[in-house]
Amino acid sequence: MRLATRHDGSPDGELVIVSADGKRCMPAGPKWPCLRVAMENWAEASSDLQAFDPENGEPIVPAALRAPLPRAWQWLDGSAFRTHADLMQIALGHDPIEAEKPLMYQGMSHQFLGPTEDVALPSVQDGIDFEGEFGVIVDHVPMGTSPAKAMDHIKLIVQINDWSLRAIAPVEMKTGFGWIQAKPACSMAPFAVTPDELGDGWQDGRVCLDLEVDWNGKRFGAANGCEMAFGFHELVAHAAHTRELAAGTIIGSGTVSNANYPEVGSSCISEVRAIEMIRDKGPASTAFMAFGDMIRMEGRGVDGSSPFGAIEQQVVDGSSR
Repeated sequence: MRLATRHDGSPDGELVIVSADGKRCMPAGPKWPCLRVAMENWAEASSDLQAFDPENGEPIVPAALRAPLPRAWQWLDGSAFRTHADLMQIALGHDPIEAEKPLMYQGMSHQFLGPTEDVALPSVQDGIDFEGEFGVIVDHVPMGTSPAKAMDHIKLIVQINDWSLRAIAPVEMKTGFGWIQAKPACSMAPFAVTPDELGDGWQDGRVCLDLEVDWNGKRFGAANGCEMAFGFHELVAHAAHTRELAAGTIIGSGTVSNANYPEVGSSCISEVRAIEMIRDKGPASTAFMAFGDMIRMEGRGVDGSSPFGAIEQQVVDGSSR
């Protein structure tokens, strides 16, 4: 099952069920007005939503689509790709971080940008960077849930661009209180899918798809999500160790990164800059984003399928807003 949310003037938008080819949709109706409500009653909602036949629905208008879950109770982002962590640690001269437990932070959750919305940011001096990743949306997860049981709580899978302001991040990290200014609203691809929609692309709690990233029309990377050091079920269990997770909590994988990065590229600028610093034993040469830049991200199956649709956005000057 594929789900999307379109503009209707409300904070959470209108939930629609999407056809297999991603071109048509059908409103879920008043019982399930938005994905937030459906997530809070998932057992009943999923049964009802599967009965719809979106193949005979109305054409999708891409510009009308919002993030599948425009606002959530909680957004927890991991850093589950060891290659990315190792590259950043070496390039920046940081001490290695204990890897027995997943790395995770709690970020801004009251707003997720839609797949074609302009991304307004205050200054290019802040080091504007994209971060391509995958994420999951869970139903209610009890405190102390094990990784094995956590797998059953993963109801939907999404594709995310976790925007970062790299010039601000180190300053906030030194305080020990986490990120606020360095992490603006994330963006989300148009479709949230149930795990079965991915077929062999969903294995051991990992999204085994290439994440194609194009920056200003040029291929930047196509790393695969299979190399997570911790699967999503383990990230969910980690997050729920001392707390319950509300239905609709979103958990991210962190920047998708592969050990064969010279061949497949990267999913964020900062990683490429780290590679340049290590290779050239000097400063990085790749600049961060400028106003007017375009970013496109799309998860691809081995059969060429695009289960999540594409994020395609422009970065614009938000200093006067």
